[in-house]
Amino acid sequence: MNIELNDRVVMVTGGSEGIGAGIAKGIATCGGKVLIVSRDEEEMQSVVDDIKSDGGEASWARADVTQSDQVAAAVQTAIERYGRIDGLVANAGINGTWAPVDEITPEEWRKTIDVNLTGTFLAVHHCVPHLRKGGGGSIVIMASINGTRTFSNEGASAYASSKAGQFAFAKMLALELAPSRIRVNVICPGAIESNIHDKTKRKHLERIETPAIFPDGTIPLTGGEFGSPEQVANLATFLMSDFASHITGTPVWIDGGQSLLQ
Repeated sequence: MNIELNDRVVMVTGGSEGIGAGIAKGIATCGGKVLIVSRDEEEMQSVVDDIKSDGGEASWARADVTQSDQVAAAVQTAIERYGRIDGLVANAGINGTWAPVDEITPEEWRKTIDVNLTGTFLAVHHCVPHLRKGGGGSIVIMASINGTRTFSNEGASAYASSKAGQFAFAKMLALELAPSRIRVNVICPGAIESNIHDKTKRKHLERIETPAIFPDGTIPLTGGEFGSPEQVANLATFLMSDFASHITGTPVWIDGGQSLLQ
Protein backbone atom coordinates (compact mmCIF):
# COMPACT_ATOMS: atom_id res chain seq x y z
CA MET A 1 0.00 0.00 0.00
CA ASN A 2 1.57 3.24 -1.17
CA ILE A 3 0.11 6.30 0.49
CA GLU A 4 -0.12 9.28 -1.86
CA LEU A 5 -1.16 12.71 -0.67
CA ASN A 6 -1.13 14.20 -4.18
CA ASP A 7 0.08 17.74 -3.39
CA ARG A 8 -2.31 18.16 -0.48
CA VAL A 9 -1.41 21.04 1.79
CA VAL A 10 -1.08 20.08 5.45
CA MET A 11 -0.29 22.38 8.36
CA VAL A 12 1.64 20.74 11.20
CA THR A 13 1.84 22.61 14.49
CA GLY A 14 4.83 21.84 16.66
CA GLY A 15 6.57 20.47 13.59
CA SER A 16 10.05 21.65 14.44
CA GLU A 17 11.20 18.56 16.35
CA GLY A 18 10.26 15.12 17.64
CA ILE A 19 6.93 13.66 16.57
CA GLY A 20 5.91 16.81 14.70
CA ALA A 21 9.07 16.83 12.60
CA GLY A 22 8.61 13.14 11.86
CA ILE A 23 5.04 13.76 10.71
CA ALA A 24 6.04 16.72 8.53
CA LYS A 25 8.72 14.61 6.82
CA GLY A 26 6.34 11.67 6.41
CA ILE A 27 3.67 13.81 4.77
CA ALA A 28 6.21 15.38 2.41
CA THR A 29 7.59 11.96 1.49
CA CYS A 30 4.07 10.96 0.39
CA GLY A 31 3.76 14.00 -1.86
CA GLY A 32 2.11 16.47 0.49
CA LYS A 33 3.07 20.11 0.85
CA VAL A 34 3.82 20.97 4.45
CA LEU A 35 3.62 24.20 6.42
CA ILE A 36 5.39 23.79 9.77
CA VAL A 37 4.21 26.05 12.58
CA SER A 38 6.31 26.53 15.70
CA ARG A 39 8.22 29.15 17.66
CA ASP A 40 11.77 27.98 16.89
CA GLU A 41 12.77 29.34 13.51
CA GLU A 42 16.16 27.62 13.37
CA GLU A 43 14.71 24.17 14.10
CA MET A 44 11.86 24.69 11.63
CA GLN A 45 14.31 25.67 8.91
CA SER A 46 16.34 22.56 9.63
CA VAL A 47 13.27 20.34 9.11
CA VAL A 48 12.35 22.22 5.94
CA ASP A 49 15.90 21.79 4.63
CA ASP A 50 15.74 18.04 5.30
CA ILE A 51 12.43 17.76 3.46
CA LYS A 52 13.67 19.74 0.47
CA SER A 53 16.89 17.73 0.29
CA ASP A 54 14.71 14.64 -0.19
CA GLY A 55 12.74 16.30 -2.97
CA GLY A 56 9.74 17.33 -0.86
CA GLU A 57 8.02 20.68 -0.52
CA ALA A 58 7.79 22.51 2.79
CA SER A 59 7.98 25.91 4.43
CA TRP A 60 7.45 27.34 7.88
CA ALA A 61 5.62 30.09 9.72
CA ARG A 62 6.49 31.24 13.22
CA ALA A 63 3.59 31.30 15.69
CA ASP A 64 2.80 30.79 19.34
CA VAL A 65 -0.19 28.43 19.24
CA THR A 66 -1.71 30.09 22.31
CA GLN A 67 -2.08 33.39 20.44
CA SER A 68 -5.06 33.55 18.11
CA ASP A 69 -3.69 36.30 15.89
CA GLN A 70 -0.42 34.44 15.35
CA VAL A 71 -2.17 31.19 14.46
CA ALA A 72 -4.46 33.06 12.07
CA ALA A 73 -1.41 34.63 10.43
CA ALA A 74 0.22 31.20 10.03
CA VAL A 75 -2.91 29.83 8.35
CA GLN A 76 -2.96 32.84 6.04
CA THR A 77 0.66 32.13 5.17
CA ALA A 78 -0.36 28.65 4.01
CA ILE A 79 -3.12 30.13 1.85
CA GLU A 80 -0.79 32.70 0.30
CA ARG A 81 1.92 30.15 -0.45
CA TYR A 82 -0.13 27.15 -1.53
CA GLY A 83 -3.61 28.46 -2.24
CA ARG A 84 -5.46 26.18 0.16
CA ILE A 85 -5.30 23.93 3.24
CA ASP A 86 -6.33 20.28 2.97
CA GLY A 87 -5.29 19.00 6.39
CA LEU A 88 -4.17 19.90 9.88
CA VAL A 89 -2.05 17.98 12.35
CA ALA A 90 -2.55 19.68 15.74
CA ASN A 91 0.61 18.38 17.36
CA ALA A 92 2.06 21.31 19.33
CA GLY A 93 2.21 20.49 23.01
CA ILE A 94 4.21 20.45 26.21
CA ASN A 95 4.47 18.15 29.20
CA GLY A 96 4.54 21.23 31.40
CA THR A 97 4.98 20.86 35.15
CA TRP A 98 4.34 17.55 36.91
CA ALA A 99 3.75 18.08 40.62
CA PRO A 100 1.31 17.28 43.43
CA VAL A 101 -1.99 19.09 42.93
CA ASP A 102 -1.42 21.26 46.00
CA GLU A 103 1.98 22.36 44.68
CA ILE A 104 1.38 23.01 41.00
CA THR A 105 0.69 26.72 40.60
CA PRO A 106 -2.30 28.16 38.74
CA GLU A 107 0.16 29.67 36.26
CA GLU A 108 1.76 26.26 35.60
CA TRP A 109 -1.68 24.70 35.17
CA ARG A 110 -2.82 27.40 32.74
CA LYS A 111 0.33 27.17 30.64
CA THR A 112 -0.16 23.44 29.99
CA ILE A 113 -3.87 23.83 29.24
CA ASP A 114 -3.23 26.87 27.02
CA VAL A 115 -0.58 25.20 24.87
CA ASN A 116 -2.11 21.75 24.60
CA LEU A 117 -5.85 22.37 24.56
CA THR A 118 -6.38 26.01 23.61
CA GLY A 119 -3.57 25.74 21.06
CA THR A 120 -5.37 22.81 19.44
CA PHE A 121 -8.65 24.74 19.42
CA LEU A 122 -7.06 27.78 17.78
CA ALA A 123 -5.41 25.73 15.05
CA VAL A 124 -8.71 24.00 14.27
CA HIS A 125 -10.70 27.22 14.57
CA HIS A 126 -8.61 29.02 11.96
CA CYS A 127 -8.17 26.05 9.58
CA VAL A 128 -11.76 24.81 9.38
CA PRO A 129 -13.10 27.63 7.15
CA HIS A 130 -10.43 26.81 4.57
CA LEU A 131 -11.09 23.06 4.81
CA ARG A 132 -14.78 23.75 4.23
CA LYS A 133 -13.97 25.98 1.29
CA GLY A 134 -11.94 23.18 -0.25
CA GLY A 135 -14.78 20.70 0.13
CA GLY A 136 -13.42 18.75 3.09
CA GLY A 137 -10.20 17.50 4.58
CA SER A 138 -8.61 15.74 7.51
CA ILE A 139 -7.72 16.86 11.02
CA VAL A 140 -5.46 14.80 13.26
CA ILE A 141 -5.19 15.77 16.92
CA MET A 142 -2.20 14.52 18.89
CA ALA A 143 -3.38 13.48 22.35
CA SER A 144 -1.68 10.85 24.54
CA ILE A 145 -2.25 7.63 26.41
CA ASN A 146 -2.23 9.90 29.49
CA GLY A 147 -5.72 11.15 30.26
CA THR A 148 -7.31 8.78 27.76
CA ARG A 149 -6.31 5.28 28.86
CA THR A 150 -3.52 5.75 31.42
CA PHE A 151 -3.82 7.59 34.73
CA SER A 152 -0.81 6.29 36.65
CA ASN A 153 1.62 9.16 36.03
CA GLU A 154 1.26 10.91 39.35
CA GLY A 155 1.60 14.68 39.19
CA ALA A 156 0.64 14.90 35.50
CA SER A 157 -2.83 16.23 36.30
CA ALA A 158 -2.60 19.30 34.05
CA TYR A 159 -1.10 17.33 31.18
CA ALA A 160 -3.58 14.45 31.43
CA SER A 161 -6.50 16.89 31.69
CA SER A 162 -5.36 18.70 28.56
CA LYS A 163 -5.08 15.41 26.67
CA ALA A 164 -8.49 14.24 27.85
CA GLY A 165 -9.83 17.57 26.64
CA GLN A 166 -8.28 17.07 23.21
CA PHE A 167 -9.81 13.58 23.09
CA ALA A 168 -13.31 14.89 23.79
CA PHE A 169 -12.82 17.89 21.50
CA ALA A 170 -11.93 15.60 18.59
CA LYS A 171 -15.01 13.44 19.09
CA MET A 172 -17.27 16.50 19.24
CA LEU A 173 -15.68 17.87 16.07
CA ALA A 174 -15.97 14.56 14.20
CA LEU A 175 -19.75 14.80 14.37
CA GLU A 176 -19.98 18.55 13.92
CA LEU A 177 -17.74 18.63 10.86
CA ALA A 178 -18.87 15.41 9.18
CA PRO A 179 -21.47 17.17 6.99
CA SER A 180 -18.60 19.31 5.66
CA ARG A 181 -16.67 16.11 4.82
CA ILE A 182 -13.97 16.99 7.32
CA ARG A 183 -12.67 13.94 9.15
CA VAL A 184 -11.29 14.28 12.69
CA ASN A 185 -9.24 11.59 14.39
CA VAL A 186 -7.02 11.32 17.45
CA ILE A 187 -3.59 9.78 17.87
CA CYS A 188 -2.67 8.76 21.42
CA PRO A 189 1.07 8.00 21.61
CA GLY A 190 2.77 6.29 24.50
CA ALA A 191 6.49 6.66 25.14
CA ILE A 192 8.00 8.02 21.92
CA GLU A 193 11.55 9.25 21.42
CA SER A 194 11.30 13.03 21.78
CA ASN A 195 12.87 16.00 23.55
CA ILE A 196 9.58 16.70 25.31
CA HIS A 197 10.62 14.39 28.16
CA ASP A 198 13.72 16.48 28.89
CA LYS A 199 11.63 19.65 29.03
CA THR A 200 9.26 18.33 31.70
CA LYS A 201 9.45 20.16 35.01
CA ARG A 202 9.02 17.75 37.93
CA LYS A 203 8.46 18.72 41.56
CA HIS A 204 8.25 16.41 44.60
CA LEU A 205 6.65 13.50 42.76
CA GLU A 206 8.08 11.03 45.25
CA ARG A 207 5.49 12.34 47.74
CA ILE A 208 2.58 11.00 45.68
CA GLU A 209 4.17 8.10 43.81
CA THR A 210 2.38 4.76 43.77
CA PRO A 211 4.94 1.97 43.22
CA ALA A 212 4.17 -0.41 40.36
CA ILE A 213 5.99 -3.37 38.84
CA PHE A 214 5.46 -4.16 35.18
CA PRO A 215 6.25 -7.52 33.55
CA ASP A 216 9.15 -7.43 31.06
CA GLY A 217 9.30 -3.63 30.94
CA THR A 218 6.57 -1.02 30.53
CA ILE A 219 6.17 -1.49 26.75
CA PRO A 220 5.32 -5.14 26.10
CA LEU A 221 5.74 -5.07 22.32
CA THR A 222 9.33 -3.81 22.47
CA GLY A 223 10.54 -4.93 25.88
CA GLY A 224 10.64 -1.36 27.13
CA GLU A 225 12.07 0.44 24.11
CA PHE A 226 10.37 3.72 23.15
CA GLY A 227 8.59 4.07 19.84
CA SER A 228 9.92 6.36 17.13
CA PRO A 229 8.52 9.58 15.65
CA GLU A 230 8.50 7.83 12.28
CA GLN A 231 6.03 5.24 13.56
CA VAL A 232 3.64 7.99 14.65
CA ALA A 233 4.24 9.76 11.32
CA ASN A 234 3.17 6.63 9.43
CA LEU A 235 -0.13 6.64 11.32
CA ALA A 236 -0.72 10.37 10.86
CA THR A 237 0.02 10.13 7.13
CA PHE A 238 -2.43 7.24 6.79
CA LEU A 239 -5.16 9.27 8.53
CA MET A 240 -4.50 12.15 6.14
CA SER A 241 -4.85 9.91 3.10
CA ASP A 242 -7.75 8.49 1.12
CA PHE A 243 -7.08 5.10 2.70
CA ALA A 244 -8.73 6.57 5.81
CA SER A 245 -11.60 8.18 3.91
CA HIS A 246 -14.30 6.51 6.05
CA ILE A 247 -12.55 6.96 9.39
CA THR A 248 -13.56 9.80 11.69
CA GLY A 249 -14.02 10.26 15.43
CA THR A 250 -11.57 7.44 16.00
CA PRO A 251 -8.79 7.36 18.61
CA VAL A 252 -5.74 5.23 17.88
CA TRP A 253 -3.35 4.33 20.68
CA ILE A 254 0.19 3.85 19.40
CA ASP A 255 2.14 2.65 22.40
CA GLY A 256 3.25 -0.95 21.91
CA GLY A 257 0.71 -2.08 24.51
CA GLN A 258 2.09 0.26 27.19
CA SER A 259 -1.28 1.62 28.28
CA LEU A 260 -2.74 -1.88 28.62
CA LEU A 261 -0.42 -2.43 31.57
CA GLN A 262 -0.75 0.97 33.16
